Amino acid sequence: MKSDTVAVYEHELGERHLAGAMALSHVANWNQNEADWRMMLRLGTGFGLSAVDGGLLASIVVLPYAAKFAWMSMVLVSPEHRRLGYASRMLRRALAYLQSRGLTAVLDATPAGHEVYVQEGLRDTWGFQRYGMSAAQPVAASQYVPGLALRRLVDGDWPQILALDLPAFGANREALLRALAARLPEAALVAKRGDKICGFLLGRDGREARQLGPLVAADLPAAQALLAHALQRVPAPIYIDVVDRHASLSSWALMHGFARQRPFTRMVHGAERAPGDNETVMLVAGPELG
Repeated sequence: MKSDTVAVYEHELGERHLAGAMALSHVANWNQNEADWRMMLRLGTGFGLSAVDGGLLASIVVLPYAAKFAWMSMVLVSPEHRRLGYASRMLRRALAYLQSRGLTAVLDATPAGHEVYVQEGLRDTWGFQRYGMSAAQPVAASQYVPGLALRRLVDGDWPQILALDLPAFGANREALLRALAARLPEAALVAKRGDKICGFLLGRDGREARQLGPLVAADLPAAQALLAHALQRVPAPIYIDVVDRHASLSSWALMHGFARQRPFTRMVHGAERAPGDNETVMLVAGPELG
């Protein structure tokens, strides 16, 4: 049967769709692994488009953050079913779901998907770039900053971490941050000046590479020190997503073995600007998480 005549139906994503969801992200060469899909579906809601007599053809996931906004991600369509309007259909499904709950939609767009999102009413705000370090690249040396102490995250740090992250991200995302701390403990680090936490870093494993982020810090020296310390602990390959306004951190990454890969544009629907403060967010958690 030709792909443009396949009978399809919409549904929520669940456990039985994990294999199909993994196949979609794998064929797109995205970094998500099964743990990512499970985490996103536990913290949010996924929608799919499946063939009546076959498997998953398209997907989208929404991650609500408090009662403020939600991230839309994992907009994927199987290669043989592209250009049939399935991505737009999934996007409209997610937007209707969020609008019914009074949530602003936020999405990090690749260049390939940007035009689809514009057509559905999303608007550009700011951007970030993905950088990758391959196994063959050197690992950065740790970086000493006077008055700054670096150590692993401990349970007693969470009140200060959440207080630092709330204005940076724009909503409480404690469930996500705790999940990430468990995913890659060697990357779960804090920076302190005196008795005050001035920055933190988390990460996670991935299908292709480990992703470091989010990294939230009061200033660039703390951000660089956290990232340098993590590179002593986490083996390559590694991805980081650096916010565009932090050009000095991008230059630092290039000097320490990273290579520029691709840009992303943070887009919103139903608001004038993206939530949070991209001055203190140095690395985002990833386009699928915010």
